Amino acid sequence: MTRINAVFTPIILALAFLMPGCENNDSASESLLYVPPETDYTSSEMWTVITNDDNGDGADIFYIPSTWEYDWYTADGKLCHYADPAECPEHRADMSIEIDGVAEYMADGNNFYSPYYRHISLDSWATLNEDTISRRYHDVAFVDIQNAFRIFLEKYNGNRPFVLAGFSQGGKSVVELLKTIDSATRERMVAAYVMGYKVTPHDVEVCPNLKGALRNDDTGVVICYNSVSDVKFAKPVVSEPNMFCINPVNWRIDDTPAILDDTITVTLDPRMNLLVVEGYDGSALPNILDILNVGDYHGAEPWLYRESLRTNIRQRIKAFRKTSV
Repeated sequence: MTRINAVFTPIILALAFLMPGCENNDSASESLLYVPPETDYTSSEMWTVITNDDNGDGADIFYIPSTWEYDWYTADGKLCHYADPAECPEHRADMSIEIDGVAEYMADGNNFYSPYYRHISLDSWATLNEDTISRRYHDVAFVDIQNAFRIFLEKYNGNRPFVLAGFSQGGKSVVELLKTIDSATRERMVAAYVMGYKVTPHDVEVCPNLKGALRNDDTGVVICYNSVSDVKFAKPVVSEPNMFCINPVNWRIDDTPAILDDTITVTLDPRMNLLVVEGYDGSALPNILDILNVGDYHGAEPWLYRESLRTNIRQRIKAFRKTSV
């Protein structure tokens, strides 16, 4: 097992154990569907909070985790398309696996805040219907994300510089948040990391402030990437169409190859805005409903580049603090 695989294998295995979940049933009538009530973010149970900025020269990280739950049924037989972090401790435990792993590098010298939320199910993504995904997401999941971010600003942040970050559905949440935050708040944003998700032409049209990173230390920008073994394995549900991408190993936006851990080559395809990864064994990644981790390396996005991301978050915070003095 390589060092990289050793890092995220527990997360992959946990996700694999979730795979026998209930199958999607869009024909269910509204009376047979269950939507959990809004999550109360004044409760400390709905957060992972780690405070490591001992010297006051770091930033606050607001991290949004990915999708962990399949469709499931309540005790009275109602179908649910969402996680229920308030009433299902096991849903919080699932998300904690990812959150704790990401915090190991993102909370290095920073204060880290990650909310549990009513994310839409893997079965929802498996519909491959952008309208269904968007409706379910905005009706429920994004309501939680907006509420959590508001509480983060009011209760935790104290007008400090902050970093937005998220993986997969969490990456989508970062993009959607960027469309809603006011200019004064945005001025304190060091950068936004969209791991394993896309920034579409429509996103940029409705939010011109969405700017892709151009180097390793520009600030107020979006760091966006998706990894595949070949561009033919691009997955529209998470990576197409994508407006911009940066190589998180050499921090270039051209096709200059970068070497990761001596054996892995990461090359950006500027036409597709995808990272093509060679020399990496992704066999440990579970096949998710024949959609993800099939020719792509979606499940590895937060872990494959973790040391590059650890260093880069520090670089961008330092650059931000230098220019904001």
